[in-house]
Amino acid sequence: MRLCNAGEIMALDRQAIQGLGVPGVVLMENAGRSCCDLFEKAFSQYFPGPVLILAGKGNNGGDGYVMARILAERGWQVSTLVLGLENSISGDAGVMLNIVRQLELPITFVENIPELQKSFAAAAPALIVDAIFGTGLSSDVVGKQAAAINLMNESVAPVFAVDIPSGVDSSTGRICGLAVQSTLTATFDHAKIGHASYPGARYVGDLKVVDIGIPQAGRQDFSSHVHLLDVLDAQALLPDRSFHGHKGTFGHLLIVAGSPGKTGAAALAGNAAARSGCGLVTVAVPDSVHDIIEVKLTEAMSCALPSVDGLICLQAKTQIEQLITARQGLAIGPGLGQSSELSALVRSLVVSASVPIVIDADGISLLSGQLECLQGRREQPLILTPHPGEMSRLTGLSVAEIEANRYVVAQEFAAKHGVVLLLKGARTVIAAPDGRVNINATGNDGLSSGGSGDVLTGLIGGLLAQGLDGFSAASLGAWLHGRAAELVSATQGTAGMIASDILCYLPVARQELVKGV
Repeated sequence: MRLCNAGEIMALDRQAIQGLGVPGVVLMENAGRSCCDLFEKAFSQYFPGPVLILAGKGNNGGDGYVMARILAERGWQVSTLVLGLENSISGDAGVMLNIVRQLELPITFVENIPELQKSFAAAAPALIVDAIFGTGLSSDVVGKQAAAINLMNESVAPVFAVDIPSGVDSSTGRICGLAVQSTLTATFDHAKIGHASYPGARYVGDLKVVDIGIPQAGRQDFSSHVHLLDVLDAQALLPDRSFHGHKGTFGHLLIVAGSPGKTGAAALAGNAAARSGCGLVTVAVPDSVHDIIEVKLTEAMSCALPSVDGLICLQAKTQIEQLITARQGLAIGPGLGQSSELSALVRSLVVSASVPIVIDADGISLLSGQLECLQGRREQPLILTPHPGEMSRLTGLSVAEIEANRYVVAQEFAAKHGVVLLLKGARTVIAAPDGRVNINATGNDGLSSGGSGDVLTGLIGGLLAQGLDGFSAASLGAWLHGRAAELVSATQGTAGMIASDILCYLPVARQELVKGV
């Protein structure tokens, strides 16, 4: 599903209105009417209300005035609170407001917070329509608008949000101080980035995209490169798989991982790579733990690397480079540990390795503060898969700053450093160096357990070895990983889900895509 930001949707509106001559009031009428149709379908059991519409001064408020008129015509008990003075509302919204006034429908203009609180309490709504802010909001909400959002969130009445919950930045998903927690959101023409990207996504409730009559003509300049990665998008990323293939056909992945006490991470990555559809997997670990990994792996092969104090040392570089010559992908990091020699080794491999690389966990920490090596790698894909804490170490930003603006942080880092950046978390963000961004739609809180990231690393590495480009491998890996967790939770819930539970469901999730389920 393609997503757009505020600037892109305004450009579409402008093209329709100025370029094609579609009157703005026609689009507003269509928007309000489509919202009413969806509202009645979703909340029919609440008929005839009462319904309270909270409207702002801009076009979002205008959509609310259209809803007030149409719902009243259909028998609903509707009242409207306008957060502003009557003479402050102009343009298309002013036209729609004037119709409501001419019809003498209940409408109250509130100038301050006490008036708002009194009017809200008097309305005693069974349903609320949020039409305060639309997609243009980017500054923090204050004053009576903030008070109105608090009143909606404190109410037990379901909230229907027009276009986007007020307080969510439609271009990033950032929360502008506070936001409406909606039950259902009707958005116009296209879903917005703020609907799909956390933290905004948690405020949207059920999301429906409605048509408001923007013509298809003139859309050639609509250049959004952001997608909510749904089942159709994931299906299109599946690597080719010949019926006549053999284990050599489907790629050989090398995983450099493990250290004393962390052989489980290496084993999870290796087993996930085997479950990815990869033909062959070799897990290279320090010689200090090689006997242990031999016991933990069955389908994957293993290899011992020289170590110092139990950790892979710089001397292992020559052996790793020799192993790479017969492999199609390299995964680095799960359970690797931390040392100055490991840091030098990882940075050297980033520059010299002639195959696609995915780096996670300790591998990312070893790069932190020394990102110059990323600029030396251009020909083969490099994927970094940090969680917010690791992203904080990479960027110097706080975790709170990253979580408040996940889409932008990921996109800017990928472009700056020429890497594919997969920022883990609810609605994982995958960003490519050329500006493309996928926001993953699968997953659940069962993934919040140790080892699930190691599974993701092995899965992405296996997809790289099967010939997918970096952005496709990271995107499909995130989708399959999340979908496998959903399949596990269907039978056992999410509490107590462990990383190894996910492994057996990775082929099941992939087969769903193959079958088009």
